[in-house]
Amino acid sequence: MAKAFMTKYGFAAMLLGAGFVGVTPALAQDNCPNRGQLDTAYCDANGDLVADAPTDPKKWRDPSALVWAYTPVEDPAVYANVFKPFTDHLEKCVGKKIVYYPVQSNAAEIEAMRSGRLHFAGFSTGPTGFAVNMAGAVPFAAKGLGNEVRGYNLLAIVKSSSPYQKLADLKDKKVAHTSPSSNSGNLAPRVLFPEQGLTPDKDYKPLMSGGHDKSILGVVSGDYDMGAVASDVYDRMITRGTTKADDFRIIYKSPVFPTSSFAYAHDLKPELAAKLQQCFFDFRFPPAMQKEFNGDDRFLPITYKVDWAVVREVAEKSGTPYNKAAYDAEAKREAEALAKKQQSQPAAAPAPAAAPATPATPAKP
Repeated sequence: MAKAFMTKYGFAAMLLGAGFVGVTPALAQDNCPNRGQLDTAYCDANGDLVADAPTDPKKWRDPSALVWAYTPVEDPAVYANVFKPFTDHLEKCVGKKIVYYPVQSNAAEIEAMRSGRLHFAGFSTGPTGFAVNMAGAVPFAAKGLGNEVRGYNLLAIVKSSSPYQKLADLKDKKVAHTSPSSNSGNLAPRVLFPEQGLTPDKDYKPLMSGGHDKSILGVVSGDYDMGAVASDVYDRMITRGTTKADDFRIIYKSPVFPTSSFAYAHDLKPELAAKLQQCFFDFRFPPAMQKEFNGDDRFLPITYKVDWAVVREVAEKSGTPYNKAAYDAEAKREAEALAKKQQSQPAAAPAPAAAPATPATPAKP
């Protein structure tokens, strides 16, 4: 497995692992008039809540190859083939080698951009805030249909054969959240469930499953009585045939949240960043991508300041602001979960133990 992985993703592994295209974040910009919640490595002089490009052109990056990743809300390897038509389009449009590299955790993806080893990436809704504040990510696009950026809902799902009909029925039961930084998988439930009669940490102890797909499968298997998951992941798994709609009952559905963002590193050469954005917007999803992404057919422009306002509000109200303390806690939890997973692998199957050579590598550049 490790050999196959390196064969398939060897170029990206070389770039990321060797730091060939990576640089450390620039030191804090002196005389920065406004930083807001951004890390000290960045500045937000124009008040748009994202990192400005470095004022010194010598710090702009224009690499010969661009490495990117997509949020690990599900098995990250699934998207290598899904995104191939898009990656091929970008190579022709941007005029550079484009390498898709699957990451295993949100923290690994964010740290890879922070360290300069990812040049653009798709971040899930909740971690987008950490990517902006801690890694200098500049969100510019989201998937959509026609002229509409489509979002997703937080769903509370239970097994269809279970007796649970409303959230209040789940007191003292096994309830799966996904990860601390996830919007629909953790932060939104903490804000929205109490008004429905179910308060996390009081009425139940959230069990972190490690992913929306894991929560969904865990409800089916009986590991969890209920799962708080994103509707787009739930829909994709049903469309794919991984699960069946008849296996579940949805007992809660939230208002709409924005879906995953696509962001470039703040220190890309401005002309390159502009070209990359235009190439995103010019692309039309082929049928296979439309099916995978619930009918979405293109990328549409968004801004972090406007389109992520509701997500930031949920994060603040849940007591999980997008700051360094919260990010460090999330990164530590994900590292511990990965180590525990590796330790649980059978001794007769050594390949998974080679995980440091996998996409988790960016977490420790």
